[in-house]
Amino acid sequence: MNITPHDQQQLQHAKNLLENPGFVAKLTNIIGMPIEVALKQLPKSVTKRIAGVTQSALVKALDAAVFTLKGVPGQAPSNLWHKTGIAVSGGVGGFFGLAGLGVELPLSTSIMLRSIADIARSHGEQVDTDEAKQACLAVFALGGRSVKDDDSETGYYTVRAALAKSLSDGSILKLIAAIAERFSIHVGEKAAAQAIPAIGAVGGALVNLAFIDHFQDMARGHFIVRQLERRYGQAAVQALYQALPARP
Repeated sequence: MNITPHDQQQLQHAKNLLENPGFVAKLTNIIGMPIEVALKQLPKSVTKRIAGVTQSALVKALDAAVFTLKGVPGQAPSNLWHKTGIAVSGGVGGFFGLAGLGVELPLSTSIMLRSIADIARSHGEQVDTDEAKQACLAVFALGGRSVKDDDSETGYYTVRAALAKSLSDGSILKLIAAIAERFSIHVGEKAAAQAIPAIGAVGGALVNLAFIDHFQDMARGHFIVRQLERRYGQAAVQALYQALPARP
């Protein structure tokens, strides 16, 4: 089946979102310094805690019953409502600084996961199914880079294949661990930005807005691709995706 010009444009838009995350650039604009500098200033004790806090946040978000959305697939997502909620949690997190990371991160992750599920539903996903829930969780692994990655290991379909392999034994906790490895990269960047003394509550809210804006972009790209795969088959969509240029 030939992919229509309109759907090719949609796939190009999805690839633009997925392959050009821009999260670090957004944080740099907020904190006024390169994120690499902020990361170097992050206390080592916090760096060691981030992996554990991140995995715990994902488990708590999953347990928080965020997939209780009602309505039929195709309903428009409430992106603004979710951004408001995460800005408030970011303000609280910014007020308490790094000490509040363990409390604020599960809350902000739950809000983001619900927002991701909302976007999934708008693209025709049945969000009460296990497959859709796993696809929502997978969004947290997109747009991040593991320290073990090289340029050939960070593409969208490569990440999806790696996550599918981690779920091959049927363990959702193994999938969460694989996602947490990549999600923790962004958590570290977020924590570093919020650790800047001048950030405070207002800056914490802005950092969280950048956080959810990034993952809403990843979700839109991811679920556009999945919607097209349901229409044309994964092989055809993947082949065209890989042939399309990556545009900023």
